[in-house]
Amino acid sequence: MTTRLRGFARRVAAPLAATLVLASCGRGGTEDAAKPPFRWGGDAEGGAPFVEADLADPAKVSGFDVEIAEMMARGLGRDPRFVQVGWGSIPQSVERGDVEVGMSGIEDSPALRARYAVSLPYFEFQEVLAVRPADRDRFRTLADLAGRRVATLGATMAYDILLKERARTGLVPVSYDDDIHPYQDLVAGRVDAVLLDNVIAERSLRRTGGFIIQPQPVATGHYVALFARGDAALRDSADVVLRARMQDGSLEQTFRRWGVWSDAQGEYFRRVLAQAPAADAEAATSDRMLRAYLPSLLRAAGVTLLLSLLAMALAVSVGAAVAAGRVYGPPVVRAALTVYVEVVRGTPVLLQLFVIYYGLSGFVRLPAFAAAVIGLGLNYAAYESEIYRAALMAIPRSQLEAARTLGLSEGQVLRLVRGPQALRLALAPMTNDFVALLKDSSLVSVITVVELTKQTAIWATNVGSWLVPGIVCALFYLALSLPLSRFARRLERRWSHA
Repeated sequence: MTTRLRGFARRVAAPLAATLVLASCGRGGTEDAAKPPFRWGGDAEGGAPFVEADLADPAKVSGFDVEIAEMMARGLGRDPRFVQVGWGSIPQSVERGDVEVGMSGIEDSPALRARYAVSLPYFEFQEVLAVRPADRDRFRTLADLAGRRVATLGATMAYDILLKERARTGLVPVSYDDDIHPYQDLVAGRVDAVLLDNVIAERSLRRTGGFIIQPQPVATGHYVALFARGDAALRDSADVVLRARMQDGSLEQTFRRWGVWSDAQGEYFRRVLAQAPAADAEAATSDRMLRAYLPSLLRAAGVTLLLSLLAMALAVSVGAAVAAGRVYGPPVVRAALTVYVEVVRGTPVLLQLFVIYYGLSGFVRLPAFAAAVIGLGLNYAAYESEIYRAALMAIPRSQLEAARTLGLSEGQVLRLVRGPQALRLALAPMTNDFVALLKDSSLVSVITVVELTKQTAIWATNVGSWLVPGIVCALFYLALSLPLSRFARRLERRWSHA
């Protein structure tokens, strides 16, 4: 009787713990209502059972990855929104922030784990060998295919296996961009075998026929959901949902509905649940929430600081040149520079970033970071130029006339008399502009640069609250701006007594 009660307690505790942690991640009714949709990327061209477009309505998709994404979204208290992404571009779209998670038969691998936050593997597949019926007994393993052409999809676990086998036996890997033509070419005799996931192989066998699948798998792999490196907290929350759905049988029902369930899959689920109960995942997620995001915030703060320094350097250089041109240049130059200043100051910096990054892409494709530096730099150059021009004009005319009487050229007057005094006058507003630029750098997230505010927004969205992320972000900005302000004030005091 005691054993039976313990078993019942374990079955009830894990889903209950998962429910509690998901509820805790979404505290606050007003915040839950404002949560954005759960944007996930997949490739409907890959077809069932992963992601398949509805023939009657291409905007609708179905497949077991679609259902799993919906489970995650519901568990996080958000609405799922599918984004069509080419299969080979899913990792890049996740990294760019176009989608929060990528799912479409994504295979787990050390390379992905080194660069992204990878979910709990939710499906175990086998790499299987497909051959023509006449070759059933000839080609049982990869070793039997030495010197033969073996087809697969590029950038997959199967392709990596074939590359290693080529070095060992001289097997010839043949890479394809889709999973249809490899099997068609196998039946047509253009290749001698195909190595791919058993899910893909069995689907192709039902669709085209003309080959057999060897019963002995070559390797075992897993499908995972892909999150950005800085989204470890969201990944942890999604893992809680996946474990809970393994526990309550929802994932099994989904895989049975799509004809991919097997006893081996059930055994895999039992191993996963035995190794890491959902209650343990809850504790880890809660305890590591801030620590998981701290490295990402530090990197984002570094991006913000570097971006601001480079943009300010550009603004100072261009602003000084514009100010000098407006003070000393001929009428045509002064008129052109005045137009530049008024246009830049009279239009939003957000619009200018869009024009530089997207509008000019037909002529020059700037990297996002470079476009951000140029956009902010040129915008603030207009403001800096007005500061410098006003400082130059504030120098008493008597000093300038005295310098010219002494035989100094205009260049020498600027360098030795007018410039140094103008710099002292401009220092305080220059410092204020740099602090403003540091804060305005948050706008560059619109052109895919993940800086401090954007990374904080991702964190806040994942945890369902802006309180702690907002405070941490504010502390980062204060740590970046306060030392500069103190240095500028100290410099002002020193120069005022010089």
